[in-house]
Amino acid sequence: IDHWGKKDYWATPEEFIGTQRGDCEDFVIAKYFSLRKLGVPDSKLYLTYVKALDKNIAHMVLSYFDTPSSIPLVLDNYNPRILRANKRKDLLPVYSFNANSLFLSNASAGLGKSLPTDKIKNSKWQKLLADLKKEKQ
Repeated sequence: IDHWGKKDYWATPEEFIGTQRGDCEDFVIAKYFSLRKLGVPDSKLYLTYVKALDKNIAHMVLSYFDTPSSIPLVLDNYNPRILRANKRKDLLPVYSFNANSLFLSNASAGLGKSLPTDKIKNSKWQKLLADLKKEKQ
């Protein structure tokens, strides 16, 4: 609220980098779009909501899946080391999404159960995508 004047605002990468401040979602969004721009396929990258057990708070990380069934690598602003999800005992995955998919996470840190994206709306993600389109105009 202090930085953006709104609760849980999701900044575009340009806003995040331009102000040099943001929360976990802003870090993840910037990483996601940077890696996409570098050619990493969308099917390998997921924004993942987790519970940060040490801090007892909701948190977001970027998950990189080499294959859909592999244990993902976790890119996190709390811990700068890139580790496999099964090595991150401090995080409990809840759900993962990207531009095309939404999954309920499972205990093994895999993608879990796919949910129909046409029936579930992520309003913050939709607003972020709309803001990105406005920036390009």
